[in-house]
This record gives sequence, structure tokens and C-alpha cells, in this order.
Amino acid sequence: MYLATSIKVLELATFFGYFAVLLFVAFLSVQRQKSDTDFVIGNRSLNFWLTALSAHASDMSSWLFLAYPAMVFLLGPAAAWAAIGLTVGMFLNWQFVAPKIRTITEQTNSLTLNSYFESRFNDRSGAIRIVSATMSVLFFTIYISSGLVALGVLVESLFGLNYVIGITIGLGIVVIYVFAGGYRTVAYIDLFQGFFLLGVIVFIPAYLLVHFDGMAPVMKAVAAKNLSTSLLPDFSFKSLWSVFAGAAGWGLGYFGQPHILTKFMGIRQVSEMSRAKYLGISWQIIALSAATLVGLLGIYIFPQGLAEPEQVILNIVKTTLPSFFAGLVLCAILAATTNVMAAQILVVASNLSEDFYKKIFHKQATPAELLRISRISVVIIAVVGFIIAFFKISSIYHLVNYAWAGLGSSFGPLVLLSLYKKNLNKYGAFAGILVGGLVAAVWPYFDARYHLEIPSLVAGFVFSLIAIPLVSHLTRHKTAVTLE
Repeated sequence: MYLATSIKVLELATFFGYFAVLLFVAFLSVQRQKSDTDFVIGNRSLNFWLTALSAHASDMSSWLFLAYPAMVFLLGPAAAWAAIGLTVGMFLNWQFVAPKIRTITEQTNSLTLNSYFESRFNDRSGAIRIVSATMSVLFFTIYISSGLVALGVLVESLFGLNYVIGITIGLGIVVIYVFAGGYRTVAYIDLFQGFFLLGVIVFIPAYLLVHFDGMAPVMKAVAAKNLSTSLLPDFSFKSLWSVFAGAAGWGLGYFGQPHILTKFMGIRQVSEMSRAKYLGISWQIIALSAATLVGLLGIYIFPQGLAEPEQVILNIVKTTLPSFFAGLVLCAILAATTNVMAAQILVVASNLSEDFYKKIFHKQATPAELLRISRISVVIIAVVGFIIAFFKISSIYHLVNYAWAGLGSSFGPLVLLSLYKKNLNKYGAFAGILVGGLVAAVWPYFDARYHLEIPSLVAGFVFSLIAIPLVSHLTRHKTAVTLE
């Protein structure tokens, strides 16, 4: 009894000590925020290390530790196509979107993706900015709630504390350091946490595989569960479609994630983008590979399955690793979760201040006033996210998938076409955002009813990709804006 209590105290001390460091970093940087440009985009001053790790660490949320290993645990190696799709999608994002959007947003003095769309299509009515900000706030609120659900589950599972206490603690930490420091603080914390969580996710399978004599017994356990031991079981149409859906259903989303695209906007020089790309992609490949191994190891360790598959990594830690390591794992998972939540809350705050307050209510707002509104917005969106998480309406995986598809479909096609295609106009842009977002929002209901087996992201992305040039063509007699 005494030993168990001592271990619990050590785990809690590790947890609170870790986040005390994060709050200290936020406190040191609070005086550096002098305007909304500093708060929202760090005055475009980040080096390639900060940009790369911030972009990737703010991408891999609790999905990396909880949701994705759970899918591998349930489906076997075939679930890895989601990781492959994400890696390819992010590489293409670095290659074809990052340099261009960094350059053009500086030329147009755009701090948010929404203000870029407005400038690109010369929309003086504000319609594009309002509809894009609305979609952003809607899907990001769901995304943020998925992180809060993860926080509640973690604290409840490892420490036995109440679920609501878990989401309250996590949200409080994120709000404090985002409220205090803004973009630059989040980037520095992402850098530190990116290395930390990578070390933890790699250590778990590396440590266990040594003790389990390699992958051979693990793959035997996979086969015993009647799961395919290869990425591609056969070359049937059903298998090939499953591969495409698994890869494209995640990978396409990168082109429309504002919290990742804003990381590209904040790099110091476009010439540093290539180094940031290879650093970031290397990090992602290692992290996803390790998470895949965690899911496969779960099949071997728990052959009878688990009542809560999304807690497979937590169960692995509690049953096979030294007890004190639970504190470090909790910190790593919370690091992944808070990274994404901080980036997302920051984007939503900029939407509310730049795209709603400044555009609709006070067009002549001063930088100091917008900074104050941004910080108030942080609190507002945190409270809304808390309310959604409180009711725990869905699993982490499905919440993330829904939000990811909504954002990717709303903005991805327009980002790509706006950077590379001429003769588009504001009507096409408006239609693309609206159609993509609405299709992604309602598609899960059609898919469940008619068994279409088409991912929401793929459906929304395709419809938006068609709507933008089609509506632009149908309204070509009106003012068109070409890409110089």
C-alpha cells in the first residue's frame, strides 16, 4: 500500500513538474507580445527548427498515442495506410503549398487563412472571410473537444481522478500559456515537446521488442487474430479501395488545416522551407512507425482484446513497463494533445478577432485592442470546447476524423487552386468553402445509411474541387481575379 502510494505521488510529481516548465516558458515570453501580429503569427520570425517541429507536433495530437494505435490494434497492419497517407500528404503540403503560401500571405499582409482568401479574390463584401471563419470555428471547436476528451480519459485511467477534473486541468494549462505567450511561445513549447513525445513513443516499442525477442511472436499473434500480416492482403478491388480510402481519407486533409498552414506562414525565410520539410517529415515517419508498433504490440500483449481499445497504450504501460514511467507517458500524451489544442485555439482566436471583430464590428481596431480580443477569444473557445467534451458524445478517433475531414474539405481544394489556378473568382471560392464543409459535415450520415464506404474527406474534397472552377466559370461575366 505504501509503495503504491509512493508510485502515485511520483507520477503526479512528474506530471505537474513537466507542465510547470511549460508555464514558466509562457511567463518568460509574455512581455514579447506587443501586437496581434506577434500573437497570431509570431511576426514571421521563426527558424526552420521551430517551424518544422511546431508544424508536426501541433499536428500529431492524442491521435498519435490513443486513436491511431487503437486502429492498428483492431485492424492490424492494414491500418498503417492512414499513416502512409498522412506522411505523403504532409510531404506534398511542404513541397507545393508551404513556400507559396508563406510568400503570398506576406505580400497581402494576411495573418489568417481567411484573410488570405479575401485578399486573393478581392472580396470587399467580407462574405468569404465570414464563411471560412465560420467553418473554421465550427470544426475546430469539435477538434478541440477531442483533445479534452483525451485529457479526461488519460487522467481518469492513470490517476483514478474524475474525468471532469482531467479536462479542467488540461484546458487550464493550455489556456494559460496560449493566453500569455501566443504564437511564438506555442512554437518554442512545440519544439521541446516534439522531441520529448518522439522519445517516449519510440522508447515503448524499442524497450518491449527487446524483451519479446523481436517482431516474430508479435506477427504470430496478429495472424492468430485472423488479421492480415501485410499492408495489402490481396489485389481485389475491395482491398485496393480500402487502401486508397485509408490513405486519401487522411492525407488529403493536410492541404486545408489552418493550424498547420499558419506554421508555414511564420517561418523567417522561404529559403529555410526545404530544411524544415525534411526535418519535419523525418520526425513524422519515426513517430508514426513507432505508434504502429505500439498497436501491433497491443495485439500480442492483449490477445483477448480490450473493452476500451483507445487505451491500449495506457494498458501496455501499466502492465509491462516500470510504474514510474506512467508519469512520463502521461506527460508525452498530454504534450501531443496540448500542442494541437494550443495551435487550434490560437487559430480560432485569430478568426474571432481578425475575421469577426475587426471585419464586422470595429474595422479601425488598434493592434493592442485586437490583441485583447484575441485573448478574450481564447477563453471563449476554451469554454465551448469544455462543454462539448463534458458530454463525451463520441470517441477520440471519430471526433478527430470528423473535424479533420471538415477542415480539409472546406479549405484544402481552395488553397491548392488559389495558388496554382488562374481565372477563379470570389463566387467560386465561396462555393468551394461552403460545399466542401457541408458535404463533409453531413456525409457520415449518408455513408452510414447507404454503406458507400467513401471517406467524408474524399467526398467533401472532390465536391469542393468541382464547385470552385464550376461556379467561377458560371459567374465569369462578373469580376474575376487571376493569379499573377
